[in-house]
Amino acid sequence: MRGYFARPTVVSKTQPYMESMNHAHAHVDTCFSCVEACERCLTACLEMGDKDGKGHDMTACIKLCRDCVDFCSLCGRLDARGSEFSRDFMVLCAEVCEACADECDKHADHHAHCKACAEACRKCAEECRSMSASA
Repeated sequence: MRGYFARPTVVSKTQPYMESMNHAHAHVDTCFSCVEACERCLTACLEMGDKDGKGHDMTACIKLCRDCVDFCSLCGRLDARGSEFSRDFMVLCAEVCEACADECDKHADHHAHCKACAEACRKCAEECRSMSASA
């Protein structure tokens, strides 16, 4: 069994599988960074009990973060495996990220987790748009 785990999957005799895939690893990393920021934001919002003590309803923030987590996770996974559908999906992912960023921006002045989430979402939206346009 030791040899099984030590050997990389090989497409050709000279090139390991992951090196042969033609996709941008930075985009995948950006998607999953956005997933992490959204998960942290929605968890913090849930822990506030939908209200932040300042009269702000955090329900929309929670819902959009959940959507963003799902879209960014799938977008990153599709791109990581070089799916033929990843470029089309990036357009949708950018829209969801932008909507989430807009909502989180409403709370960014008084919640660090919303500010971090908005920044991660904007970066992901920008990268998804850029990559989908270059297809």
